[in-house]
Amino acid sequence: MAYSSYVYLLLFLLGTFVIYAILPKKLEWVVLLLSSILFYFATSGKLILYILISAMTVFGGALFISRADSRFADLKGGLERDERKRLKKRFQRRKKLICYTTVLLNFGLLIYFKYSGLLAETANGVLNGLSLGQPFQIKKIIMPLGISFYTLQAASYLIDVYRGKYKASRNPVKVILYLIFFPTIVEGPISRFDEVGEQLYSGHKLSYKNVTFGLQLIFWGLFKKLVIADRADILVKNVFSNYGQYSGIIIILSVLLYTIQIYAEFSGCMDIAVGSAKMFGIDLPQNFRQPFFSTSVNEFWRRWHITLGAWLRDYVFYGASLSGWYKKFTAMIRKHFSEGAVKLILPLPVLFLVWFGNGLWHGADIKYIMYGMYYFFITCMGMFFEAPFAIINSKLRIDTKTRGYRIFQVIRTFILVNIGMLMFRADSLNTAWQMFLSSFKGVNLSVLTDGSLLGLGIDICDWSIIIFSVILMLTVDILKEKDFSIRETVSEYNIFIRWGVYIAAVVLVVVFGAYGANYNPVAFIYAAF
Repeated sequence: MAYSSYVYLLLFLLGTFVIYAILPKKLEWVVLLLSSILFYFATSGKLILYILISAMTVFGGALFISRADSRFADLKGGLERDERKRLKKRFQRRKKLICYTTVLLNFGLLIYFKYSGLLAETANGVLNGLSLGQPFQIKKIIMPLGISFYTLQAASYLIDVYRGKYKASRNPVKVILYLIFFPTIVEGPISRFDEVGEQLYSGHKLSYKNVTFGLQLIFWGLFKKLVIADRADILVKNVFSNYGQYSGIIIILSVLLYTIQIYAEFSGCMDIAVGSAKMFGIDLPQNFRQPFFSTSVNEFWRRWHITLGAWLRDYVFYGASLSGWYKKFTAMIRKHFSEGAVKLILPLPVLFLVWFGNGLWHGADIKYIMYGMYYFFITCMGMFFEAPFAIINSKLRIDTKTRGYRIFQVIRTFILVNIGMLMFRADSLNTAWQMFLSSFKGVNLSVLTDGSLLGLGIDICDWSIIIFSVILMLTVDILKEKDFSIRETVSEYNIFIRWGVYIAAVVLVVVFGAYGANYNPVAFIYAAF
């Protein structure tokens, strides 16, 4: 049940909203829970058992941790300092055991469904290399919908309780609804329990503003998905599938279009998800913030898939930084290296874990791991050359705060991101490398005007729609970057202008969307992760 389908929009979402509006406020959570279960079952059938098992293990594990905290608080009164420290250490070990066991259980399910094929292929390769007999068959495993997303949410809830950020919920329904909420289950955003848990359960008074703002986001997301992403997919798929036939400008253009496609599609999906939740009065976290205005790769990842980056920061980067092995590593480095070298060396192990985790999270393929390592390398180079570049800029009297220098930084970052997207989209690392080399061969600007671009699966009408739509999307992002709220502005107009804009948006999607007899439905890219 794709978010862009008629079944979701006109039957499921509309039906859920009508029932939600009819029932009393105290029963609204029941509508959301049953609708989410129905959505998941309609999409994945019996695989729903795995997310329910995950939810119950996390609920139980967190509850045990909170009870351990309460038990320690009851027992520590009246104890001597040393006895209190020993008691605290004992309870801490117990909490850690529960937390680690539950997290590993949930990640074990993720590894089984998502990575067992990669592990089996690796084992087969080792066996072949050692000539140890006939390799075993690799069984195709169907992956539960959204497992990469709800596993991270489940782990964040459990770890937050373990860290004492909040107490565990005593209501299993809250935890299940938090993990299975239908707008977030496909592609996120990866929310935290303290952000949305109570929102989902408490119920909300219907609001005209929430409904209209939600619908605005949904149609903006549909515009980006159906008008831009799905139309660009035709050319992208053609060139990447037959990359040996193309070179120069066409390769570069296909990579550029893929970057536009994945942004339009992923951010469009987030708009539909956030808009769907907004109709019910629920605010989900932001997942994109105009990433192509970034002046560095690090800034790009603070603006792109924000909730994944925040998860990796809070639970991998900070978790590793506070661990015992890292403290020992820090002491060793400080003992043997100068202060300048220490600043460069110390972040490397945790940054490696973050970027390795980022790549591995995206898929069970070596190309995704190398995709993460690509950004790790760029991040390291940025750290190592920050001081030398500052000296060069000072000697050359280059003002790094001017608009021209910022534009240079944005263009540089955009190029680096496109190279990463080439690796991300290509079928293999070898394909990515061949396409990268081909982009420098036969570079001839005449292909832009000699009709070559019309033989790639899309005609002049498609090109016109793509160009116009990308300009419109870019304009909206520029206005948002300047903190100009289009939705708030439109909502202040009189009813005729306001609804004229809404109707125009609907017509734009209906008339120019890439669907129908000449178009094959395109699945959401991140739904596969």
